Amino acid sequence: MSISLSSLILLPIWISMAHIQQGGPDEKEKTTALKDLLSRIDLDELMKKDEPPLDFPDTLEGFEYAFNERECFWGKKEDRWPGLCYEENPYPWSILSKITEGQLRHIKTGEPFVFNYREDLHRWNQKRYEALGEIITKYVYELLEKDCNLKKISIPVDATESEPKSFIFMSEDALTNPQKLMVLIHGSGVVRAGQWARRLIINEDLDSGTQIPFIKRAMDEGYGVIVLNPNENYIEVEKPKIHVQSSSDSSDEPAEKRERKDKVSKETKKRRDFYEKYRNPQREKEMMQLYIRENGSPEEHAVYVWDHFIAQSAAENVFFVAHSYGGLAFVELMIQREADVKSKVTAVALTDSVHNVWHQEAGKTIREWMRENCCNWVSSSEPLDTSVESMLPDCPRVSAGTDRHELTSWKSFPSIFKFFTEASEAKTSSLKPTLTRRSHRIKHEEL
Repeated sequence: MSISLSSLILLPIWISMAHIQQGGPDEKEKTTALKDLLSRIDLDELMKKDEPPLDFPDTLEGFEYAFNERECFWGKKEDRWPGLCYEENPYPWSILSKITEGQLRHIKTGEPFVFNYREDLHRWNQKRYEALGEIITKYVYELLEKDCNLKKISIPVDATESEPKSFIFMSEDALTNPQKLMVLIHGSGVVRAGQWARRLIINEDLDSGTQIPFIKRAMDEGYGVIVLNPNENYIEVEKPKIHVQSSSDSSDEPAEKRERKDKVSKETKKRRDFYEKYRNPQREKEMMQLYIRENGSPEEHAVYVWDHFIAQSAAENVFFVAHSYGGLAFVELMIQREADVKSKVTAVALTDSVHNVWHQEAGKTIREWMRENCCNWVSSSEPLDTSVESMLPDCPRVSAGTDRHELTSWKSFPSIFKFFTEASEAKTSSLKPTLTRRSHRIKHEEL
C-alpha cells in the first residue's frame, strides 16, 4: 500500500503532538514550535498531490466515451451473406436489419471503460465512476423516450409544484391496450427506470444492462408497457447550516472557568477541523433527503403505480418482469392487493428474485397462486430453463443460464416471452366452454 507524500511529512508531526498533549505545562514551548511548523506547510499544495479535484464532465462526450455501432443482421442460415456479422434471431420471424452493438468505448482509443484511471486514488476513481453512472442514467432515459417512444409520467399524480416528485415511463397504449400489458421492475441500488444493472451497461453493453430489448420486443408483440422507477424515493437538497449558540453564558460557573473551557473547546475544534481538512480536503456538501409522497420505498412505489395506473388499465392480461428486489416488491404488492392482482395478472417472470414468502408473511392462497402463475429464473451454472430445487414453497425455479446475478434478466429473455405466450394461451383455453352433454342439451332446448 503506497503512502502519500503529505502523509509522510505530517505523520511524525502528528505523533509528536500526541506525545506533547500527554505532557504537562512544560511542553508548551514545544507545542508552539510545532504549531509554527505546521503553519508554514502548504496544505493546499500537498492535498492537490494527494487527490485531483472532484470535478467531472456532465456528458458522455466530456468523458470521451460513446456507445458504438456495427453492421449486423438477424436472419436464417440460408439468408446469410459472406463477410457480414450475424446475430441469433431473438424473434420468431426472420428479419434483416442494422442493430446497435451498444458497447461503451473510448472515442479515441476504442478501449472499454477503465475504472482505475488514477492509480492509488480509489476514492477519486469511485467518484468518477459514479459521475459517469449519473450520465448513463440520463442517457437511458433519453433512449426510453426517443428510441422506445415511451412517455415520462410524473408521480404523485396530484403533486403540487413545490413537493418532491418522481416519474415512471409508459407506452402510449399502456392504459388503453385491451389485450396485454407488460410491467418491468428493476432491483435495488443505483439503477433507475429502464436499467437492470449499471455495471453491465458500462462494462458489457446496453442490451444486457437495460430493459430496452424487453420493451421493444413487447411493443412488437402487441403489449402495452409500463416501466417502474422504484429506487427514485427522494430528492436530495443541501442541509441548512445550524449555528448552535453556546449555553455557557447562562451557567453559574465563574467567568474564569468558563473562559478556560471555551478556549479549550475552540482549540479542540480548530485541531479537529485541521485534521478533517487534510483527511477529506474536498468535503462534499451535507445533504438531506426529502421523501416522495407515497413512493418512499420500492414497495410503496409498486403499490402506488398499481393503484393509479395498472389497476386502471384496460388490459385483459397483465404480465410482470421483476428482477432481484423487484420480486420482493411484487410479493409485497400481492400481500396488499391480493384479490386485484389475481384478477388482472396472468403471469409473473422473476429473475433471481430476493423475495421470501416466510419473512414477508405471504399467506397460503398467495403461495398457491405463485406456484401456478410465477416462475423464477435464478443464477445457476445449469443450462437455461433447467429446473432448480427450492427451499421455499412458492414458485418454480429454473436456471437463467448464468451464475451472474445481474445477467439473469438478459439471459432468460427468450424464455420469459415464451412463458408469457404459453400463459396467455392457457388462460384463453381455460375460458373456452367445454362441450358437455348438459351444455349441449341446454343449447338444443334453447334452439
